[in-house]
Amino acid sequence: MDVLFGPSDDERQVAIPLGATHLEGTLAIPAGAHGVVVFAHGSGSGRHSPRNRFVAQVLRNAGLGTLLFDLMTREEEVADMADGHLRFDIPFLAARLEEALGWLGTRPETADLPLGIFGASTGAGAALLVASRLPDVVTAVVSRGGRPDLAGMALASVKAPTLLVVGGEDDVVIDLNRQALKRLRGLAELVIVPGATHLFEEPGTLEAAAKLAAGWFSKHLQTLKPSSTPPETR
Repeated sequence: MDVLFGPSDDERQVAIPLGATHLEGTLAIPAGAHGVVVFAHGSGSGRHSPRNRFVAQVLRNAGLGTLLFDLMTREEEVADMADGHLRFDIPFLAARLEEALGWLGTRPETADLPLGIFGASTGAGAALLVASRLPDVVTAVVSRGGRPDLAGMALASVKAPTLLVVGGEDDVVIDLNRQALKRLRGLAELVIVPGATHLFEEPGTLEAAAKLAAGWFSKHLQTLKPSSTPPETR
């Protein structure tokens, strides 16, 4: 990883209200940001994930704001460690994403910025479910090593431009992403990163995925409304 992902000057810890409790997050909005990307992490991950933080730094270097947050409260994380029932509950994860997007809409520094979602693993399914529900809010989606198929029938309703990035050695997930691509009716592309396995741990592969994400979000997180996306391309 050539990009540093330690704490940056524009990062700050935030609390996203959730009824009587809250979700913990890290918000960073660089000067002149032209959009904000919300991270929907995969199973067993969180806002402190080195991979997510690396990608977030690449996005910020491209002039994008980022919100990394825990989709579960601390109590829920403890309960989930026992059987993993929440990390695969796509409607549950999608509801948490909607809370984060709604919260960003109330913040003066982010209320007027286009919003995108970066989903990994099961988080990609939740990201696309939210995109189908909130077409006027979610402007672009990127999935890295994700399970977009978990969005099910909602895929056909996604209008936000969607980029699916999969490792070339992640055979099962490649097949699932190809199936999901056929069900997406909006602008959608699948890019396979050679030599990468599911977690993109091989040298240079995560950086390649992060640059693809930065390019996609930089192109689509503009003033363009999600409902006016161009016809699909393949």
